[in-house]
Amino acid sequence: MPIDIETFDESSSDELNTLTNAEMVVRFLATNDDKAYTPSEIAERIDIKKNSIGTVLSRLEDRNLVRHKGDYWAIGERETVRDAYRTHRIMEALDERYGEEDLEEWREHAAEGE
Repeated sequence: MPIDIETFDESSSDELNTLTNAEMVVRFLATNDDKAYTPSEIAERIDIKKNSIGTVLSRLEDRNLVRHKGDYWAIGERETVRDAYRTHRIMEALDERYGEEDLEEWREHAAEGE
């Protein structure tokens, strides 16, 4: 599947190799922000399984990253999407620098404080 040159220029090799379905949907809709698409059109355009697109879109909508009316979906408000992307990049950088957080370790320490 081709990507736009802006994505190519702004992304590292690792990012281009490990995009999640949600990231691909957001990037596709952001790149095509002048249109709205049906779930099957989105799945076809970004080459993901049609049976997983509904769940992805619903989760993105819960986070206000996409919006929909009827059968059509579009990118969410630019500022919200931009803020989420920046937060995601910061978290990735922190994980890379300090290692990923271990949820079970957090739970153990939270239980000790009770």
